[in-house]
Amino acid sequence: MQNNAKSCIESGRTALGIEFGSTRIKAILVDERNVPIASGSHEWENRHDNGIWTYTLDDIRLGLQDCYANLAADVREKYGVPLATVGALGISAMMHGYMVFDKGGRLLVPFRTWRNNTAAEAGDKLTELFNYHIPARWSIAHLYQAILNGETHVKDIAFQTTLEGYVHWMLTGRKVIGIGEASGMFPVDPKTKQYDRGMLDKFNNLVAGRVPFKVENILPEILLAGEDAGKLTPEGAKFLDPTGTLQAGVPLCPPEGDAGTGMVATNAIKKRTGNVSAGTSVFAMIVLEKELSKPYPEIDLVTTPVGDLVGMVHCNNCTSDINGWVNLFGEFAQLAGVDIPKWKLYDMLYFKSEEGDKDCGGLLAYNYVSNEHVTKVEKGRPLFVRTAEGKFNLANFMRTHLFSAFGALKVGCDIMLKEEGVRLDRITGHGGLFKTERVGQSYLAAAINAPVTVMKTAGEGGAWGMAILANYLVTRQEGESLEEYLDERVFAGQEGVTIAPDPADVAGFEEFKKRYVAGLPIVREATRSLKY
Repeated sequence: MQNNAKSCIESGRTALGIEFGSTRIKAILVDERNVPIASGSHEWENRHDNGIWTYTLDDIRLGLQDCYANLAADVREKYGVPLATVGALGISAMMHGYMVFDKGGRLLVPFRTWRNNTAAEAGDKLTELFNYHIPARWSIAHLYQAILNGETHVKDIAFQTTLEGYVHWMLTGRKVIGIGEASGMFPVDPKTKQYDRGMLDKFNNLVAGRVPFKVENILPEILLAGEDAGKLTPEGAKFLDPTGTLQAGVPLCPPEGDAGTGMVATNAIKKRTGNVSAGTSVFAMIVLEKELSKPYPEIDLVTTPVGDLVGMVHCNNCTSDINGWVNLFGEFAQLAGVDIPKWKLYDMLYFKSEEGDKDCGGLLAYNYVSNEHVTKVEKGRPLFVRTAEGKFNLANFMRTHLFSAFGALKVGCDIMLKEEGVRLDRITGHGGLFKTERVGQSYLAAAINAPVTVMKTAGEGGAWGMAILANYLVTRQEGESLEEYLDERVFAGQEGVTIAPDPADVAGFEEFKKRYVAGLPIVREATRSLKY
């Protein structure tokens, strides 16, 4: 195995995926069979400067270089060879946001990440204009908000892109973007696989006389998975590896957003399949057979890396409040003179929740460490509430908080699954909530009333998904679709555990949801009353 990996590295029969997450940049190197053989990472945090969540260009460049250096060190340590080339390369990042440049390539304003909720007015107005949901975090909402605000930099915009689009541009000189990420910049027509022509015209008419450009002329070119997105230039090689060890000429696949790489990493790009990522935040992606009947503020419409329409429910909160409670129980254990490893504490408390009442015994919690747009809660107010008659015990307490982790998600998913009749054959779960065997998986199955599969490979995350897309570029056969490539050459024989929904749990979650929705005025009032 090691010798084969070494041979792949030396001959360039590898693929490298690099993903810029909110708190970590991760690189995964895979062999020709898409098996991870080396990795590297860099921890980073976004800055809050002048009311804007941002990363500087130096943060991006130096973080990328440190991540790559750690990968190269891992290769040298494991296999005793330098990382002089790779077979293919792909860049992924958190979606959306606002990066605009003038004709000389100068960044006009600090990068505004997806986390900024400063473009809500623009998003609402564009939603009405397009009859298509435009979230505040989308790139076009940020652009229109800048126009509404009368920001002086707008007149100088020559190019708008996202984080991975920027890095790809630095590596190749090409201003392109994968269709999955493009669909979170500006609405994409799933038939033409291009920006929606009618909406482009509507936007241009809306801003006519206020900007010197047509919006389609500043957006990156859309590419599909498997299409040529350029090669690593000598300047790009130095941008990635300033030591000069990495050689130019490496082919790059289209840069993609983290939603797209998550779909790939969980083999969830077929129609009637989907995936749920559950960590600090939680989102569900369901590949649709047809368009929804109308726009919903709870649902984003994006695409797979090959351009198929996806309904996305993105919730800002998931495990952070649970983590807070687990830490509290850990403090108590230490006070009692018992040192319990963190992983064991999670397992003990999660497994205990299975002893609780199916509907959580009448208890209620909201995990809103930050705002939650799906349920229209404007500020973070984590909250636990119960009636005097509620069955208040540890099992129900933990079950309530685990159900709450999927509460807002269920509100959004029920719109697709119940109101729109979207059919779902299989969903794959990945992320920290599923580390404890069975528990989170079974509760998600109950929430969406569909089988949930957790695969061992899903823990590799989006960087692995990006590496697969890079490998697809250079190793696919003529006419081989991404769906076929994933089924037959990546996931064939992969181990996974599937849990079907338990009817009693499904009924219990429905009762919990009724209580959860009915109690939303409580947490909304908390945002008004609790200022400090």
